[in-house]
Amino acid sequence: MISTPPMLSGSPVVGNLLEFMKDRQGLLQRGFNTLGPIFGIRLLNQPVAFLIGPEYQQIFFTETDKKLSMHKSYAYLKAALGEVGFTAPPETYFAQRPILLKPFKSEKMIKYVAIMQQEVQQWLDTLEDQGVFELRATVTQVVQNVAAHALMGKDFRDRTGPEFWKQYLIIGKAIDPALYPYLPLPKFIRRDRAKKKLREMIWPLIVERRSHPERYDDFLLDFATAEYKDGTPMEDDAVIATIMGLMFAGHETTAGQAAWTIIQLLQTPAYLQSLQQEISDRLPVGEPITARNLSSMKHVFWAVQETTRMHPSADVLARRVEEDIEVGKYRIPKGWNLMVAADIAQRLPDLFTNPTIYDPLRYAPGREEDRQHRFSLIGFGGGTHKCAGMNFANNEMMIITALLFQQFDLELITKEPRVDYSLGAARPEKTYIRYKRKSINHDIQQTAGETHTDQKCPYATSTTDD
Repeated sequence: MISTPPMLSGSPVVGNLLEFMKDRQGLLQRGFNTLGPIFGIRLLNQPVAFLIGPEYQQIFFTETDKKLSMHKSYAYLKAALGEVGFTAPPETYFAQRPILLKPFKSEKMIKYVAIMQQEVQQWLDTLEDQGVFELRATVTQVVQNVAAHALMGKDFRDRTGPEFWKQYLIIGKAIDPALYPYLPLPKFIRRDRAKKKLREMIWPLIVERRSHPERYDDFLLDFATAEYKDGTPMEDDAVIATIMGLMFAGHETTAGQAAWTIIQLLQTPAYLQSLQQEISDRLPVGEPITARNLSSMKHVFWAVQETTRMHPSADVLARRVEEDIEVGKYRIPKGWNLMVAADIAQRLPDLFTNPTIYDPLRYAPGREEDRQHRFSLIGFGGGTHKCAGMNFANNEMMIITALLFQQFDLELITKEPRVDYSLGAARPEKTYIRYKRKSINHDIQQTAGETHTDQKCPYATSTTDD
């Protein structure tokens, strides 16, 4: 009889729960080092099998919607945001899917590039000629403004202030894949109150667009009046959950990775010099970002990609086993949870040379280490349900990086920031940056809206959501 995966030892009652909550990466690295690429842990009474390595990760993604399901393993996200996308049962998810994917069609990305540039430049214009800023909070606010403006329209962006985003911070702190999400714990009680406040803030905007659709041309109107393929209107709860989910996904993961990109570049002067030369050549001060010059900045793209490898915001992805499945020499029984761990999988020495070293040139022609296997990089998921917002996020992180280094010299005051898991997606701890405006600086904001609509969207590929 085929055995189940070997299990890491843990406490009799809680299993590996406490270590999973405190030092998830350390726990999973220990499991991989001592038990191999397929091993198990126990979170209270729930057994969880982990698969590490591209050949096993391929099974994880290709068996989704077959022997593996998504929605049962993401109950903690359903509790936070509602029944939308992959937190909903399959029949609901697939009915919602065309509506959810509409904002991420490749033809929309050209417009998004202009909005991203506008929002980033507005932030840069508020900076003095020299000073200090805290990176994590600053980038988070910029990313929130981009998500609201690009995905929901300028009216939505202007009317959602700090109180709106404060509720998301509360929700993010309650994202916990280890605990039952309806326990009467203080963080879950605060989450439910924040969720209620967000609904109260969003609902009047929906009513307004339904009452006066002629006044608006944005995705908020599209969602407010969305219909399924059979012509049935999307339910009010589903509309609100869709908006809440998009706003959450549109800033929660990108903020951390954008901050880590800046940090890692400042920690790597040799590569930063090459990146700054590229920006000087491709994006001189005063030159607006277009789809063409954005797609030509390979060093910037490789920097973003390397940060996604080393600091994936979604460090674990989960599925529920719906029928027994054999992986390698093990049987994973029905009812178990099954997970992949990007933090560990994307640092395998068999795939990546010196995997703990920040080296964006590993993606350059002649090396292209990411192309050894389709599922070697899983920071944005994989397969049919790969993140729909991947191109949006990559373009946004590139624009933040390019404009910041185009106009400022930076110095990292917090030399070795640690990872903070307390805010939902993994982000750096508070990190302080000393900045000085470069001597030549022209106002590019006036030209921020100039894009060439006949250009191909940078890094646009067909993706769906995970």
